[in-house]
Order: sequence, then structure tokens, then C-alpha cells
Amino acid sequence: MAKKVLVVDDEKLIVKGIKFSLEQDGMEVDCAYDGQEALDLAGKTRYDMVLLDVMLPKVDGFEVCRRIREFSEMPIVMLTAKGDDMDKILGLEYGADDYITKPFNILEVKARIKAIMRRSAGSEKKEEDDLTIEYGDLRIEKRSRRLFIKGEEVNLTSREFDMLILFATNPDKVFSRDALLEALWGADYPGDARTVDVHVRRLREKMEENPGEPRYIQTKWGVGYLFKP
Repeated sequence: MAKKVLVVDDEKLIVKGIKFSLEQDGMEVDCAYDGQEALDLAGKTRYDMVLLDVMLPKVDGFEVCRRIREFSEMPIVMLTAKGDDMDKILGLEYGADDYITKPFNILEVKARIKAIMRRSAGSEKKEEDDLTIEYGDLRIEKRSRRLFIKGEEVNLTSREFDMLILFATNPDKVFSRDALLEALWGADYPGDARTVDVHVRRLREKMEENPGEPRYIQTKWGVGYLFKP
């Protein structure tokens, strides 16, 4: 089945170029030119990827990302015309899985999309005898990519779930920030350790009773992070 991608940008030439290139690779592409149109489409269709510009008419990209996260974990990659690191960090804080800075090479965009799609597909192909992980009040369902705490479902982004699975399947193993960056984003990812810290903080806020004194995802000072079952 063809992968479905939503491209959101008010610059029609950029949208046209991305759409053409992705369709050449056999993907189905929907387009939106403002934030409200993007929200309407995302509310009707489960996309395998959303490419979302930050600067949009009607509703900006950060707000679009935040609202999508209220009902879906579909992967979101932010497109920002600014080189400012704060834009990138803000995108991650609002629930984005990744970011690409304009001007970009379409080959980089496609490589980033395919890498995320491969990870998602790989997560769905686990063996039948290892589909659920349980630690205390946590229940992690790998096939459906869902997390439950005390029986209540907790919504995670695609990247947050990938991080949780990596931790939970390697209990007590200390991961450096660089190791997490490479495992979850790839060796050629241009981001830095702050990307990892943002995702760890968001994951703690969602799954820890007291994020300031985490029970599960702990910090090994001067080294990185580890998961305590």
C-alpha cells in the first residue's frame, strides 16, 4: 500500500516540487497551503508523514503540530526557513519528530522521510511472542504502538514511542546522548544532544508521576540516560 504524505507550506512552488518528487517514489501526496487546511486534512486521514512548515497563514505550524498531537501520533517533520536553533527546539517541544531547515535538498527530505517510515514499519514487524512489555504500572503494546499507565492510555509521538521501546527493551543499559541520537535519528542527523534532552523531558512528563524525580527514565550524570524496570 502506498505511503500517504501531507505537505503543508504556503509557498506553492515548494509544495509542487516536493509533491512531484515524492510521487515519483510511489507515495500519495496531499497538499495544504495554510494551517487550518492542514488540520482539516489531518483530521480526516491517517498520514504516514506530515511535512509541516512553521510560517503558515491562519494557524502557524507550531499550533498545527500541537493540535495534531491531541488526536494522532502520525510522524511530523517541521520545515523552518530560519536557522535559529530556537525554532527547531520549539518544534520538538510541540511534538514534532524531526525538523529540516530551508533551503533544503529534496534528496535529504526524502531520505529523512524514508528513514522514519522504515523505523515505523520495523516496529510493526516484531515477533508474536514479544508484543507486550510490562513494568509495574506500565504496559507497552508494540504492535499497536500504545502506552498504558495504570490502565489509562498515554498518547506518545512516533519518536517518543521509539525512544521508550529502545529504553524498555534494554533495561539498566546506559545510553549516551550521542548513542540515542544515532539510534533514533541516524548517524547523519545534523541535530545535537539538545534534541535528545527535549524528547526525554517530554517522555518523562507524560509517563512519570514526578518528572523531577523519575521512576523509570533516570539520568546517569555525566554519561546519559537509562531505564530502570
